[in-house]
Amino acid sequence: MNSDTGAALAAWDLKRTALLTIDLQNDFLHAEGAYGRAGQACDAIAALPERIAPIVTALREGGGTYISAQFTLVSGPDGEPLIAPHLKKLRPFLTKGDFEPGGFGHSLVDTLAPADYTIEKIAYSALYQTRLEYIMRAAGIDNLIVGGIVTNGGVASTLRDAHLRNIHTLMLTDGCAAFDSKVHEATVLSLATVTQQMNCAQTLAWLQAQSGANAL
Repeated sequence: MNSDTGAALAAWDLKRTALLTIDLQNDFLHAEGAYGRAGQACDAIAALPERIAPIVTALREGGGTYISAQFTLVSGPDGEPLIAPHLKKLRPFLTKGDFEPGGFGHSLVDTLAPADYTIEKIAYSALYQTRLEYIMRAAGIDNLIVGGIVTNGGVASTLRDAHLRNIHTLMLTDGCAAFDSKVHEATVLSLATVTQQMNCAQTLAWLQAQSGANAL
């Protein structure tokens, strides 16, 4: 943790802080999910739930909250999902039932389940046309720790949207991943101007220290 990050986080109240994960759901990560069936697995992405799980525990012990934002495909009357043209071109394997609310694929991965709140999102950002801001206001949440997939997509879009809304954020630099490691690294670098950044081990140590201080 650098001195600037430490100074910024010193003002954070864990009871007003949430971990927000982006798209860590079975259709992306599980072998029987949409991406797994299509041979789109990625080791860097698969490693995220185990790395993030201790942060969920530590934040809850400090009085914080865990929110899961999950990519959603809305089904039409015939059951076919409404898919944006760019996504249809990029992921032609998506079909009926994929990323459908209530289904196995749409659900948060077991390692992290259950979240305290679940956000259905239809675009990259978890703040675009979702109930996230309502939940934050209602639950008294000011700060977001953000991880998930993909770094240059949902994670970056959410962090930039949060910055525009004056929401304080901390990016988990190794708690997010992309299908291309170089793209991940370049995105982390580019986001340094809009969010605080720490890796998962540093964040866990900070959370544990904060919880210990609050207990005194």
